[in-house]
Order: sequence, then structure tokens, then C-alpha cells
Amino acid sequence: MNTDHWSLPLGDQAAAVRDGVLSARDLVTQTREQIAGREPDLAAWVTLSDSVVDDAGAIDARAVDARPGDLPLCGISVGVKDLIDVAGLPTRAGSVTTSDRPAASDAACIARLRELGAVIQGKTVTTEYGYFAPGPTRNPHALDHTPGGSSSGSAAAVGAGTVLIALGTQTAGSLTRPASYCGVAGMVLAQGSASLAGVTGMSETLDSLGILTRTVDDLHYVYSAFTGDPASASGETAGTEVLMWRGSDLGVLDPAMLDLIESLPAILSTAGLGYGRLEWDDAVRTLSDDHSTVMSYEASRRLAPVHTAQSESLSPQLRALLDDGRLVRDSAHRDALDRRDLARTELFSIIGDNAVIVGPAALGPAPAGLDATGSPILSRPWQLLGLPVVVVPGARDDQGLPLGLQVIGRPGREAQLFEVARRLEAALQAERTAAQ
Repeated sequence: MNTDHWSLPLGDQAAAVRDGVLSARDLVTQTREQIAGREPDLAAWVTLSDSVVDDAGAIDARAVDARPGDLPLCGISVGVKDLIDVAGLPTRAGSVTTSDRPAASDAACIARLRELGAVIQGKTVTTEYGYFAPGPTRNPHALDHTPGGSSSGSAAAVGAGTVLIALGTQTAGSLTRPASYCGVAGMVLAQGSASLAGVTGMSETLDSLGILTRTVDDLHYVYSAFTGDPASASGETAGTEVLMWRGSDLGVLDPAMLDLIESLPAILSTAGLGYGRLEWDDAVRTLSDDHSTVMSYEASRRLAPVHTAQSESLSPQLRALLDDGRLVRDSAHRDALDRRDLARTELFSIIGDNAVIVGPAALGPAPAGLDATGSPILSRPWQLLGLPVVVVPGARDDQGLPLGLQVIGRPGREAQLFEVARRLEAALQAERTAAQ
């Protein structure tokens, strides 16, 4: 196989397989080799599929090679967060309380990826039930730093370049934070826009599906194929304005992230984007508090059986969340959701049809150490609102650790998010190149 194909955009790789320039088997075999080369350091994978590479030779890939048609993800490998069912592999959710029996069927999102020609390489590490207790995964840019959570294995694997697409989920900051820490593009899909059938969740209000890739262009390509919506691949983006968000003092920004936010006006100008400021701090802080209320209330009920029967096997972090959630009254939960609905109407009035929000995706670069996954605080307000978010890679601190920006918009206007994200990524890369 010509290894030059590995660096090509995903669409070009899939086209090469469809055109017979290389086989899906070649592509997935090289992916497995990349995984094997980095896994001793990264610890990003829980289990790998035998049907991808075995003694008979890449069973799943041969099935793709035998299929006719214009498959947009033909032969492209995918890593799957271990909260999502893959037929034949167990879903352990990062916990000893789950069964090691293989899932009987694919989650809806996995079935969709297979329809598109993708090959599932295996399951990636998640924190316990998608909450705070970390797994063994390390950050590909600094092995003694956290990759973030809870989509830690997915983000680390893509950040290391060992797999080019990975699925994650988000309930608080489970995708935006690891994408930021690991220097990859990520998308949190608008709540309700993709089926979560076959996904182990924590909150029916907050859970969302997510996608991680190397670049914004790759992310847009996968999202457009996955949704099958032509409007997501193109759309009217002329006149899109950016409202800059500084974090509403939800947490203390690292100096490197603060510098990046201070330089946003110049970066946006380089990207050819008009900008203003989002003046909505009180509402954002209320949304953050309400997110915590909703998550603890719903998680305590969703995970009640395991909390009751196997509490001693849960981490102190998760037990504390579930204990707190039991104390939240039904009325407090309803009030939080009512405030969310009012806030969403107000925000949509502020941004209209032609504005998106750009701000920090995390408080700073990945913290040192592997015993915690960093703070999700900057994602909580937008997750409660159920909005689509795109994380833009490209910035680094003085130590070379990634810094991510998040682009936030309204459901149905994803084309705007991608256009702004693409321009931002290019401007950030140009800035890094000029500084070298």
C-alpha cells in the first residue's frame, strides 16, 4: 500500500478505495498497525475487533471491498467510545459493574456508519459511565497529561493519528474538552438530531452523540455523510457574524487560553469574519448551575439500579453525583428545564439566523496528571441548551499543548458552524506557521 494515502483527507481516501487504487483491507490493516504502534503508550483502546484483522484477513474490510456503490466512508476505520454498542463486542462503560457479554446488535449510529462503508476497529476507553473517574488513557501530545474525559480514548486515538474517525458522546463536556486537549476537531450533534438507541447514557435531557476527526474538513465530510442531509454539506453562510464569548467567569482561564481569547479579534479578521461580543453572562452562569441540577437528578434515576445494588463498586465521584441527585426535588428539575427553555428563546433572539458564538472549549491546555480529566464547566451551558458545537483545533501553548475553540450555533444552521470553524482553523494554522 502507498502510505501517502494515510495523510489524505477522508473523502480522498474513500475515493481511492472505491476507485480500486487501494483496498479497504489495505487501509484497515494499516490502521491496525498504527494502533498497535502507539497503544503501549496511549492506552486508548478497550478492545479491538477480531473481524477487522484476523488469520483469515480483514473480514469486515473484505465485505466492504465486495460492495458496489458510492460509499462515502468506504474502508475508513472508526473507533467507538465504550458507551456505544457494537455487535459482538461488550459495552463496559468504563465500569466493573457492567456485563462482559457481547452486544447482540449495533447501536443505531454504528449501523449507519456501516451503511456508509466504515469499518469498526474497536472500542475506545471512556471514563466510568461517562462521568469523572478516569481510565488509563494518556494524552498523545504529553503522556503525563490527561486526554480529558469522558471520550478520552476516542480523542487520544484521533489525536495520535492512529484512527481517523472516532465516536464519542457528551453529557457535560465529554467531547469538547478531550477534543480541545488532544488537538482534534470534534462535533457535538444537536440533541435529538441523531438516535441514541444502543448508547449507554446518563441523562435523557443532556446526552448527545459526538464525532472526532483530525480536521474540520474531515469532520464536515463525516457529518454530512452521516446525516445524509445535503443542507449540512452546503448552505447560505454569507454574512455570518461571530459573537465572541470569554467564558462568563465560569472558571479561571489558563494564561495561554486567555491570550488566545484576547487575540480572537485579530484571528477573526484574518479569517474574514465580522465579530461582536456576546453579552449574556448572567444567563450563562444560571444555565451552568441548572445543568448540574438536571444532570444529577436524571443520572440518579437512570443509574438507580446499579447505585442501589453495586454502590460499593462505583467510584467516589459517581457515587457523590448520584447521592446528590437523589436530593434534587422534582420541582427543582422542572424549574431548571423551564429556565432553559426561556434562555434558549432569548439566545436565539440574540444570535438570529446569522450569528454563531466562538469561545474557549476548555479552561486551558490539558492539565498534568492522570487522576482527573479537567473541568467541563465551559460546555455545561450550551449542553443544557442542546446546541450543536464544533471544536476547532490549531492553537498551541508555549509547551506545544493544544488549545481548542468551540463554535456554538443553533440547530439546523450547522453549515454556518462548519464554515466559521474551517476559516478559524486555517487562520490558527497560518498563525502557528508564521510564529515558527
